Amino acid sequence: MRKTHQRGTEKTLHKGPSLWYALPALLLFGLFAAIPLVGVVILSLTNWDGLGAVTWNGIGNWIRMLHDPLVLNGLKLTVILTVVSWLVQTPICILLGVFMAGKQRYRAFLSVFYFIPLLFSSTAVAIAFKNLLDPQFGLGKALGWKWLAHNWLGDPNTALWTLIVVVSWCFIPLHSLLYQGAVRQIPQSLYEAAMLDGAGTVRQFFSITLPQIKYTFATDSTLMIVGSLTYFDLVYVMTAGGPGNATRILPLDMYLKGFKSYDMGGASVVGVVILVMGIAISLLLNKLSGSDKMESQMEGV
Repeated sequence: MRKTHQRGTEKTLHKGPSLWYALPALLLFGLFAAIPLVGVVILSLTNWDGLGAVTWNGIGNWIRMLHDPLVLNGLKLTVILTVVSWLVQTPICILLGVFMAGKQRYRAFLSVFYFIPLLFSSTAVAIAFKNLLDPQFGLGKALGWKWLAHNWLGDPNTALWTLIVVVSWCFIPLHSLLYQGAVRQIPQSLYEAAMLDGAGTVRQFFSITLPQIKYTFATDSTLMIVGSLTYFDLVYVMTAGGPGNATRILPLDMYLKGFKSYDMGGASVVGVVILVMGIAISLLLNKLSGSDKMESQMEGV
């Protein structure tokens, strides 16, 4: 009887929460994510102008879009924007996160200062930078700096790189906050032991801080890269895809095809391509980082 009771207790202890607790989240996910996703995939196989009748087209839209120069150009620009913005933001976010997790007296003031971009909407930021960079009435003209008075958004050679700078300025505070929280969870005993061994600040950063935040690095990189695939408002307000098609990234191309050219089938194809890219990148980063098998490696503070 005692053994039976113990086995019953073990089963109770290991049973865990009921799956019914996940039902509300699953319903919301199905209603606002899964069902629209299925609808977009079906729509990509049809012809529809947004108003008239829907006609079946099979893979015709896919063949047409995958040979469309605008889609291929948008794919190239999206990859450049994603990779370069990640390369720019990641080291800055890590360094700012480490700094803000410190105990300097002026740290609190600077931390608030760094987070100011998070207080503004993307549209407001885009309008502000568009006016500041105006070659006729902007900051460069006001200060008399010829290099700053360059038409950054009107030059095909600089428009995309200018957008990357603005995007980084907007989102560095958010990602820095994630790294700040991760660094604060690192046990101080590790640093104390390193100091006793004679390790300096730089050696502690590379030997302790970076290895301890590797899972945060994987998560943040996923958020950053997948988020880069969905930039729309900043690009639309600042350049609308111009000059020419120099900044016509995939999300903007999807919008222009669907709501300017009334090609909902083609726009749906672009949307599915963006979705597949996001899922593939997320799975790849999780696999490479081992975060799908991760266990806590840090003590609480």
